[in-house]
Amino acid sequence: MYNFSVNPDRADSGSVKWSAMKKINPQVPSKIVPLSIADMELMTPPEIISGLQAFLSHTVLGYTIPTKGYLHAISNWMQQRHNWTIDHSWIVPSPGVVPALFNAVRAFTEEGDGVIIMPPVYHPFSRAITKNNRRIIENSLLKKGTDYYIDFDDLEKKAHNPKNKLLILCSPHNPVGRVWTKKELQKIADICLSNNVNIVSDEIHSDIVLPGYQHTVLASLNDTIAENCIICTAPSKTFNLAGLQVSNIIIKNDLLRRQFISTAVKAGYGALNIIGYKACEIAYTECSAWLDQFILLIAKNKTLCEDFIRENIPQIKITNMEGTYLQWWDCRALGMTKNELETFMTQQALIFGDEGYIFGHSGDGFERINLACPTSILESTLNRLKTALNKTLD
Repeated sequence: MYNFSVNPDRADSGSVKWSAMKKINPQVPSKIVPLSIADMELMTPPEIISGLQAFLSHTVLGYTIPTKGYLHAISNWMQQRHNWTIDHSWIVPSPGVVPALFNAVRAFTEEGDGVIIMPPVYHPFSRAITKNNRRIIENSLLKKGTDYYIDFDDLEKKAHNPKNKLLILCSPHNPVGRVWTKKELQKIADICLSNNVNIVSDEIHSDIVLPGYQHTVLASLNDTIAENCIICTAPSKTFNLAGLQVSNIIIKNDLLRRQFISTAVKAGYGALNIIGYKACEIAYTECSAWLDQFILLIAKNKTLCEDFIRENIPQIKITNMEGTYLQWWDCRALGMTKNELETFMTQQALIFGDEGYIFGHSGDGFERINLACPTSILESTLNRLKTALNKTLD
């Protein structure tokens, strides 16, 4: 139904990732596509474009509160896609999940408190903590072969410290691609609840789960957990809408929700933009088929990379990606320092992923590669990597 072979030209469009690529290597050839920041090198779903065009033909672009259509679309999506029934009153719009994380840290902790994270992890988690004068408490993931696991003994120890008030969970996990099982999520929740640690669960990638795996919304496990967590969702990663800056924070507990909203008001947050509301509504009501086909593309691209690397560059070990469209490459066996690896990738191989070190010290020597692009782009990227590495090793 959909053509995922078209690669939009985003040069000189203001794209963050394309602009960063040109800054890192001003001589980069015109046909090189960056595989970094988590938006797609694909066209936005056509239903969203046509739906917005029709909407703009008759609407007034004034101040807008959440519409019934927007709220209904979110609740239906969570029910149909994630088997979780929510009330419209639980939904708090936010201009992005990252602002929501910053706001949650301010709302549910005090300066000097500890906030637990599981590195290597999405780097704004750390910023949300340090920029608000809280302390990062690392519950580092355990790497075993090509998989990562939670260190529950260490989590229990960290959660038991009364100065540690909050856990920011990444589910599915970015960058390692784990889709946490129900058993794992239940254990996380049990540890946190028994130690009065609230949980902010960043589930922005929850719609992008590969065949054979199943995402579980943390709050859907039981009512007790739902009353002690904040669920962060958005259509941005799922449907390539990051530029519209719309996310849906779902908070069942009335007190936590009022705390969250009160803190946001103090920071001057208001309503979202009218186009964001409408795009989210269209995405959740008309784009399921597009998403299903997109996930098949990601599964194809995942296998392509795994097979090519295994056959041609066995020094690189690719982590098993269960969800997200972000593949985690362990390049440590290439024998380069993190800075040498970055230089090799961006200056010789002309590959512009995200350097692993930005996700914490345990990411040193790794690369995060965005697979949300036409397969032909990945084929070109892999061949450049092979050629550049052969020259380096000769």
